[in-house]
Amino acid sequence: MAVTSAILLVGGMGTRMQPLTLSTPKPMLELLGRPITEHQIMKAKEAGIEEIVLATSYMSEVFTPHFGDGSQLGIRISYAVEEVALGTGGAIRNAADSLRSDGGVIIFNGDILSAHSLKEQIALHESKSADVSLHLTRVEDARPFGVVDIDGDFRISSFMEKMENPPTNLINAGCYIFNRSAIEKIPHGEVVSVERQTFPELLSEGARVFGYIDTSYWIDIGNPNALLAATKELLNGEPYDLGERATISPTARITNGSYIGADSTIGADAVLDNCIVGRGASVGAGAKLTTCHIAPGAKVPEGFIAGGNFFGFTELSGENPYI
Repeated sequence: MAVTSAILLVGGMGTRMQPLTLSTPKPMLELLGRPITEHQIMKAKEAGIEEIVLATSYMSEVFTPHFGDGSQLGIRISYAVEEVALGTGGAIRNAADSLRSDGGVIIFNGDILSAHSLKEQIALHESKSADVSLHLTRVEDARPFGVVDIDGDFRISSFMEKMENPPTNLINAGCYIFNRSAIEKIPHGEVVSVERQTFPELLSEGARVFGYIDTSYWIDIGNPNALLAATKELLNGEPYDLGERATISPTARITNGSYIGADSTIGADAVLDNCIVGRGASVGAGAKLTTCHIAPGAKVPEGFIAGGNFFGFTELSGENPYI
């Protein structure tokens, strides 16, 4: 059956992204004015996916008001809420109950941005009659990731999760296609890691697990600096992006992949280098900011000089909002 369904794993707490995630789940952080999750949903739609289930847990209540049933995006969206975190495998098994189609299912990790072709990954999955196929990419340092061995036919022979001396730099890039029979092998209602349990078990059983290798742009948006890097990449080398309705002084200097959100204000002689300015925020005249995140609605005082700072995200904890 054709692959027309997807599951997006968006239940993580995003602790490495704090303080950005104190009041917003990581998948709902904005990337060029749209939530990270929306970028992934549109990638799925462009590949022919007709329905997607958002597997939520942490702050699950914020997803539905934004995406609704998906009609505004032209794709059917439903939700599977985990009352207790079930791990990646458990989340997949839980969310699969909400799918309408019986065909193969694309699984997205909620913190991955990739330029790889989903259509080509689907084509490989179908041509190999695979039970599971994984998007694979190469990195310089594979220690933080799961690595795989692969034969000349792109069949995966081993899967090894995070180790100090990985034998290869070919890693699991966090986008899978599962046949429904493979999903049904995951125990229902149990905490299961697809990386540490499901993949090794499938390989030991002789399942047909294949890898789609693609070395185009890929990033794990796991920390604030990665969000800055992803912003710069999506700007395609442009110095900055001007959000609609933003007001920027003609004497301000905005460089190096900065993004200025809608309804924000940048004062005279302000300098922003590699920064993200949230919706409705303001940067005072003469402020000089490098590699900074400014929360929606936050205010940076005139003349403030900062590097690597977070403005407005720590107010919930009663701390100084300018640290």
